[in-house]
Amino acid sequence: MEVMQTKIAQYRKEKKVTQEELADAVNVTRQTIISLENGKYKASLVLAHKIAQFFNVTIEEMFIFDREEENL
Repeated sequence: MEVMQTKIAQYRKEKKVTQEELADAVNVTRQTIISLENGKYKASLVLAHKIAQFFNVTIEEMFIFDREEENL
């Protein structure tokens, strides 16, 4: 199973934002945030952008890309 690592939980805890608050801010369910944090769901580019913007970081700072997996 492919896993997408993110720093969502790290940034969320640093900013004292709940999963529910983040979900509401980026217009997804709390379950989506949980799945993203656990690496069980890959964010769309639009969602990745919204999350990165919410925390005022780049997408590259928020999401850890496996270059081998993407054949880059």
